Amino acid sequence: MSTHDTGMVFRPDLSKKQTPVQKRSIDTLETILNVTAILLGEVGIERLSTNLICARAGLTPPALYRYFPNKYAVLKELATRLMHRQNEAYLEWVRTSHPTPAEHTTAQQADRLRQIQEITNAVTQDFPGAVWILRALRAVPILQQVRLESHNFVAERSYREVRAYYPSASEAELRLATRLSVEVMYSATEMVFDEPGLDADHINREIADMVVRYFQKFADREAELAATARAG
Repeated sequence: MSTHDTGMVFRPDLSKKQTPVQKRSIDTLETILNVTAILLGEVGIERLSTNLICARAGLTPPALYRYFPNKYAVLKELATRLMHRQNEAYLEWVRTSHPTPAEHTTAQQADRLRQIQEITNAVTQDFPGAVWILRALRAVPILQQVRLESHNFVAERSYREVRAYYPSASEAELRLATRLSVEVMYSATEMVFDEPGLDADHINREIADMVVRYFQKFADREAELAATARAG
């Protein structure tokens, strides 16, 4: 009886079986991941298989299954690493360019957001198989949690960065605003890689300007409340 007949959803095991310690084992794991990233660009997600990975890597299936139970677990590891790289780049940007929306002009704010967009795109570009990993995160339902966890992490950190500047905003609306901003900026990154013929610099500028304009409503509200307080 198929999963379609029973209404069950196919949920393969995504856990990594072992974390290698010895250099030879680490090298084997990295070979599996590197080969998978290359194959993604050659055959796509649907045609990718553990047998194909093993054949290209020069490994026996048991060698692969020592670390990954199936191709989806390999994809998850690649996706997790890509999201981690993007998150680390974001944190470094926060450390070196602390957000100060109340003190900067809208043009300065947009320029800073353009910078992190460029950084994210560059990190993604440097990651092997990134285009197909991004597509897998979007197309394979069981991998979506990897993307959501990454976005929630960045949104939470963004919320903490801007919270003090918009004290009159409710926690719920400000959290939603940061989450939406993360989503649209990530979508802009996907757009750059899905349609390489488009002007990436223009996309970066436009998405940065959109986010700044969106947050302007919070700044306007604070200014109005401050003016009312002074008048009173």
